[in-house]
Amino acid sequence: MSTTTNQSSKVYYTAHTHTTGGREGASKSSDGNLDVKLSMPGSNKPGTNPEQLFAAGWSACFEGAMAKAAQKLKVRLPESLFIDAEIDLLVDDGNFTLAARMDISLPGVDREVALQIIEIAHNICPYSKAIKGNVPVQFNLV
Repeated sequence: MSTTTNQSSKVYYTAHTHTTGGREGASKSSDGNLDVKLSMPGSNKPGTNPEQLFAAGWSACFEGAMAKAAQKLKVRLPESLFIDAEIDLLVDDGNFTLAARMDISLPGVDREVALQIIEIAHNICPYSKAIKGNVPVQFNLV
C-alpha cells in the first residue's frame, strides 16, 4: 500500500515509530526520543494510550498553529497560554470513533481576537486538517 502527496509538497519531517503489541504493547521512535509502554484506557496498567498521545500531539501542534495565526493578526500570544485537550474514544454498537475538545486559555487577549486565532489555527494545524469532517471537535475559550 502506498500513499501519495501533492507533487509540489516537500517532506519537512517524517516520524518513524515501531509498535508491537497494539494497545497493550510498546512504541518506540527511530531516534529513541519516544519510548512508551501502551495500555488500554482505564486499565490502570502502566503506560499511555493512543488517545493520550493524540491529545498531546494535537495540542502541541495546535499551539504552534496559534502562534502562526497570532503572527498573521499581528498579536502577541501570552506566555501563560495553555491548551487542555480531551480525546474521547466512543463506542456505538461495537464501532469505535473519536470526539475531541480543546479548552484554550489566552489570558489578556481580547475574546474576539482569541476566537479568530483559534479559527485560523484550526485551518493551519495539520492535525486539525487530518480530522476535519471525520471527528467532531469543540473549542472552548477558557
